[in-house]
Parts: sequence; C-alpha cells; structure tokens
Amino acid sequence: MTTKLPINLADLLRQRTVEGERIEYKAGWNPESVLHTMCAFANDFHNLGGGYIVIGVEEKNGRPVLPPKGVDPDNLDAIQKEILNLGHHALLPSYHPLSTSYVVEGKPVLIL
Repeated sequence: MTTKLPINLADLLRQRTVEGERIEYKAGWNPESVLHTMCAFANDFHNLGGGYIVIGVEEKNGRPVLPPKGVDPDNLDAIQKEILNLGHHALLPSYHPLSTSYVVEGKPVLIL
C-alpha cells in the first residue's frame, strides 16, 4: 500500500504521542510473532485504539534501537502480501491492518 499512516514517524519511533504498550518493535519479519501482535492489537481489550507494529526496528526494554536494522527492500511487497494472507486465513474474523513502508536512516521499515 502506498498510503502513509496517520501518525508522525519520528513521534512513533520515539514514543512521544503513542504509549509504549501500543507499539511493538520487531527486528525482522517473523510471521508468527507479527500475527500474535496483530491479533492482540485487533482485539483491543483496553479500548486503546489498536497499536502499531514496526518491522525492521529492534527493541531493547520496550524502546526502539536506532539506527534500524531494516527490512530487505526486495521482500517488502511479499511481506505485505503475506500479512494480508495471514489476516484472511489465520484470524477470525478476518483482519487487515493498514501497512506502509518508510525509509528510516537509510533503511526500509514496514509499519502496520
């Protein structure tokens, strides 16, 4: 998708406008880990408005480690297609998060 998310990327990476419990950082693409987080944010038991998954940014003690590791730019489309597939086949009801890629400090990252 080419639509950018309705949040300032710098604020998201520095947790200035979104609380830490609504942001999950993933160093790389791990479908099972991302699926678990997608499911948790989709359920939104605390009515916080979901959350953000940042793929390509490692975390330490809940905080992002910069510069980012990034995601292989040749795999971005394939990852986004797999996310759609997971949302359709692995979650009931189906769930399809918004996703977009950004370049952070020269590295592509994917944000859901």
